[in-house]
Amino acid sequence: MMPLLARFRQLYEQASLPLGHVCSRLGIHPNALTYLSLFFSLLAGYLLSQRAFLWGVVFILLMGFADVLDGATARASGTASEYGTVLDHVTDRYAEAFVIGGVMLSGAVAPIWSLFAIFGMVMASYVRARAEATGKLSSCNVGFAGRQEKLGLLLIGLLLMPLLPELPILEWAVIAVGIASHVTAVQRLLYTRQILIGATRSSKFRKGSEII
Repeated sequence: MMPLLARFRQLYEQASLPLGHVCSRLGIHPNALTYLSLFFSLLAGYLLSQRAFLWGVVFILLMGFADVLDGATARASGTASEYGTVLDHVTDRYAEAFVIGGVMLSGAVAPIWSLFAIFGMVMASYVRARAEATGKLSSCNVGFAGRQEKLGLLLIGLLLMPLLPELPILEWAVIAVGIASHVTAVQRLLYTRQILIGATRSSKFRKGSEII
């Protein structure tokens, strides 16, 4: 099961490619956009901690836009690299921590639920990274929710909170992010187990056939 928005990855990559060409012609390096995305996440976290929630939403959207642009620029300029991929994943984890941390510091969400969400987001990413590091999975981007879906849940909570002040909408959204993240981590672990055990059994079968 692939995350919902990941199914449209090819479409938004094609749609963002012209913007990548523009950035490339301007001499903007993809890594600079990655750092810009991280900077926006830091600002978003600060604004959220000060309960400036709508401005926080603005900078979360800017963070996501810069994140899309760095990949588009790398593809358009032919400068995509393994280091750039690692840098992107690492800064994404920091960005998630800044944003959820800002929500926690705002006092609008109980710290236990913020930590629950942060830990789940990190673990979902960690399981994917470790699985793909085996070299036996081309991709482990499976599960209920990817990064975009989780940020989407958080944005919904931030936008609905002023409309329904009598309800703990933002806290519910953070809890939903945490649950989605932990479920995704388990799904990725089970998928990895299925692929790796299947590969081991196939290898043993081939060896047995050769002996016979």
